[in-house]
Amino acid sequence: MEERTLGRTGTGVSAVGFGAWQIGASWGHVDEDDARAALRAAADAGVTFFDTADVYGDGRSERLVGELLAERPGLTAATKMGRRVEQDPANYHADNLRAWNDRSRANLGVDTLDLVQLHCPPPAVYAADAVFDTLDAMVAEGRMRAYGVSVETCDEALAAIARPNVATVQIILNAFRHRPLERVLPAARAAGVGVIARVPLASGLLSGRFGADTSFAEDDHRNFNRAGEAFDVGETFSGVDFRTGLAAVDRLRPLVPEGMTMAQFALRWILDQPGVSTVIPGARNADQARANAAAAGFAPLPAPVHDAVRAVYDDLVRPQVHHRW
Repeated sequence: MEERTLGRTGTGVSAVGFGAWQIGASWGHVDEDDARAALRAAADAGVTFFDTADVYGDGRSERLVGELLAERPGLTAATKMGRRVEQDPANYHADNLRAWNDRSRANLGVDTLDLVQLHCPPPAVYAADAVFDTLDAMVAEGRMRAYGVSVETCDEALAAIARPNVATVQIILNAFRHRPLERVLPAARAAGVGVIARVPLASGLLSGRFGADTSFAEDDHRNFNRAGEAFDVGETFSGVDFRTGLAAVDRLRPLVPEGMTMAQFALRWILDQPGVSTVIPGARNADQARANAAAAGFAPLPAPVHDAVRAVYDDLVRPQVHHRW
């Protein structure tokens, strides 16, 4: 597994990580034994970076990742905080930040968290010096080694990068979400800030396994959040209309090299982007985890393929998403 430096943390992490939202909640039922098998298979395949959040299954995801950390010392775990309350900037005060941190440390079973990210906070939080002063103090207290911000928009990412002690930004980046390539990745590289690419398969659309008749469980966000009813619609299919996404996948499918799955192709495309520290696909079972990790073993895609991916984006996807995030 290729190792890359995770921004200002200075820590080396696997180029392909593991996104643990899927094993927490909002993706339909995932059996805990299957979740544990997926986590172990990822670690066996060389994955060393695991990303979770305190709201994924109300702590379920953190606890499962914590079990793995106890079994496999030396892994890096990142969590996120801030979505357990109404998204009012006034709720991002020192007492809450420390309480959320305490809960995550207990769930993950560690005294010091490797990386804590603000979880897509309200825009006003980025300008709140008191929030970042508290985060600096929490690092000094040994509660966490570093902190970052998970963002929805490129403007939010740039605001986070401008903060001197932000170690990482986490942003949606995939073949259906190109805007971060324009300013966010160059700015992060210049500042030494790590980039964690999330929603890499556009909620599964870029796996190539869906069709017009595909349905999703009642408790799956791909069913209940298609219009942003529960959270930012950009988190579901990257904000792309489902049928448009299917049409784009059909255009991309002939570009996939022999011996590579559509999902691995989508992950490799992200890994080829300068400035990406790690990409965090989810997995609901061991086979998916192993296949995701294997994407790092493929050679970079040739320039004409990247040009063709851009053309598909420009033709079909750009009008829906580029101006929004």
